[in-house]
Amino acid sequence: MRIAVTGTHRVGKSTLIEALEERLAEYRVVDEPYHLLEEEGYEFASPPSLEDFLEQLRCSMELLEDEEGARNVLFDRCPLDFLGYLLTHEESDSFDPEEWLARVRSTLQTLDFVVLVPIEERDRIQLPAHEDPELRAEVDEKLAWLLLDDPFELGVEVLPVHGSTTARVSQVLERLGRG
Repeated sequence: MRIAVTGTHRVGKSTLIEALEERLAEYRVVDEPYHLLEEEGYEFASPPSLEDFLEQLRCSMELLEDEEGARNVLFDRCPLDFLGYLLTHEESDSFDPEEWLARVRSTLQTLDFVVLVPIEERDRIQLPAHEDPELRAEVDEKLAWLLLDDPFELGVEVLPVHGSTTARVSQVLERLGRG
């Protein structure tokens, strides 16, 4: 199976992936584009610019394309994450999603399903003072809209998970028929 874990920042995506990696030894984890680009020397603005999110979107699509034949892969983030950030960015007027949708749709079709990790009523991760809680909430809302309402007809299967890390892992394992 090819699975992507998506959600706004600081909702527990990486924690979930680490826990899944322990339970799914035959799976390989592909780190999120931000970290991979940083390792390559890409310098992100603070806060990230529209171009920074476009670069992560490109990288995310390339990762899915490069790994197209590979099975048993967990992706930390997918192109939808970056569509969510781009559509909520203060310069979103400069971003035309239509230019990207064909390739996004194509790369998403290589996934078996996407795990959506939403912000929960009782936040599981403390948000640092320098983080913008409104942006985080906007991205969370936009991701839910993109994945659950599917306005762009991307047709990807979505598994929303809730609760503790243990509960989230159980939900994914159940979807995989290992629950």
